[in-house]
Amino acid sequence: MRSHRNPSCRRLYTSVLILSSRARYNLVALRFIRVSVILAFFSAGAAFAQTASPPGQTLLVVPFENRSKAPGLEWVGDSFPELLEQRLDSPTLYVLPHEDRIRAYDRQGIPVGLRASRPTIYRIAEQLDVDYVVLGEYNFDGRTFTTTTQLLDMRREHLLPEIKQSGPLPQLLELQTDLAWQILHTLFPSAATSREAFLAQAASVRLDAFENYTKGVIAPTSEERIQYLREAVRLSPVYSPALLRLGKAFYQEHEYEQAASWLTKVPADDSAALEAQFYLGLASYSRGDFPRAESAFKFVAERLPLSEVYNNLGVVADHHDKTAAVESFQKAILADPNDADYRFNLGVELYHSGDFAGASRQLRDALSLNPSDTQAKSLLEMIGGSPGEHGVVPASIKVPQPRIRNNYDESSFRQLSLKISAAAEQRLAKTDPRTHAQFHADRGHQLLKQGFRSEAEREFRESLALNPSNAEAHAGLANVLESGNHPSEARSEAEQAIRLHPSAEAFLVLAELELRENRTGTAAEEIDRALRLEPANPAAQALKRAVAAKLAQEAQPLPPQ
Repeated sequence: MRSHRNPSCRRLYTSVLILSSRARYNLVALRFIRVSVILAFFSAGAAFAQTASPPGQTLLVVPFENRSKAPGLEWVGDSFPELLEQRLDSPTLYVLPHEDRIRAYDRQGIPVGLRASRPTIYRIAEQLDVDYVVLGEYNFDGRTFTTTTQLLDMRREHLLPEIKQSGPLPQLLELQTDLAWQILHTLFPSAATSREAFLAQAASVRLDAFENYTKGVIAPTSEERIQYLREAVRLSPVYSPALLRLGKAFYQEHEYEQAASWLTKVPADDSAALEAQFYLGLASYSRGDFPRAESAFKFVAERLPLSEVYNNLGVVADHHDKTAAVESFQKAILADPNDADYRFNLGVELYHSGDFAGASRQLRDALSLNPSDTQAKSLLEMIGGSPGEHGVVPASIKVPQPRIRNNYDESSFRQLSLKISAAAEQRLAKTDPRTHAQFHADRGHQLLKQGFRSEAEREFRESLALNPSNAEAHAGLANVLESGNHPSEARSEAEQAIRLHPSAEAFLVLAELELRENRTGTAAEEIDRALRLEPANPAAQALKRAVAAKLAQEAQPLPPQ
């Protein structure tokens, strides 16, 4: 819908983000990649700009210490990382998930149930390369629940002032949500969200459901984990984090039908949707439901360029479209050229297509990365004598299947994305306001596509503060406001966008607003204007079909009395 003013820089941006998929917990590699990509960003010149908003931050929340002697409250300490992640995680503030913290503890030799000392926490935070650590403790005297929280600034190496809270124990979720707001405003003092609005936006969940969810997260066995998570979703059937974890728990137990049934319940616009769709793809593939698996992996690939997702799309496509499989494996290798499995998979696919020279190259590369890969070695040895006179692979040759990937590594992708954005913005602080504005307008549309509407709105407003004449930002803001049920403001922004530079996006916003008022004919006119600008626009085409059907229905004669 929008015009892109610097395609080469956007391609660089996408390529840079892809590099993060191999960065997990390898600080030397991570820092090398970061320096390389930041230099690449700087060479892009005016394509990136410094934002007036604070740069993104990464946050590690460790379990709070239990100072209470009251029985049955041990789980509460582990509830803080879970609730704060759910409340705070966004494109500009990344809270490391439970699995990242547990892996870091394992590397330090710390048992899962043991509370680490502050020096150990500091070492873990250094290893994870986070910006801040949330430390805290809680107490309950039988009547009042109290918490004390501090932020550890890893860059400046000092503790921020304490945040103290108290209230009735049944209001635990409200207290934790309020703590999330205080952390947000400590890190981003200029954030526009008020305390009341933040509390009102928080997803509602029953306390007993949240207790069972937390116990399911920390349960030592899969049987206990499933039991607690089942109870959590029974009590709160639309609680997405519990649905996701329950689906993953069943997948890990190879109960793929159960896994798929729970994972499909996570809404497509939920923050947990990407991971849910990834595991839905795995569960569907394991059941032999390849169309459903492909649909799920495509959902993720359209929003995050993760190498494992491209690889799995190739594995699924192997069953019906060899050309598409080759293309997907090539994308996986472009994203992560040092993964032996991706090289192996492409070698297998090229072998199937009769490109034996290409297959040999990929298999040799796979063996150089993983010399112990016996399948790659055997297939490479077969290639020399396997092709027939006309390049046909004999039926007697049993070629191994491409390898699916079970890891979902959004974490390192998002961490590196934040670091790169922050560094680019700081470096380009003196870029002219129009370039600043275009950066935020492009970022807003990217976030809007991923479903982060509130974050997109912030980017569009930032763009307009820098350059009120940016038509793309007006159109994007109109889009957000229309979907957020602010029709008058949305209409004003769309009309301003059209005055500055007509776009299909702005006309479609007006069409949606006309449909709200049951002015179907006027809506059809706005859709036609959008299609004149972008004849292939899929949203305009879909809306045109819907409006045409409605107009046909309205034109039908009334039934005889």
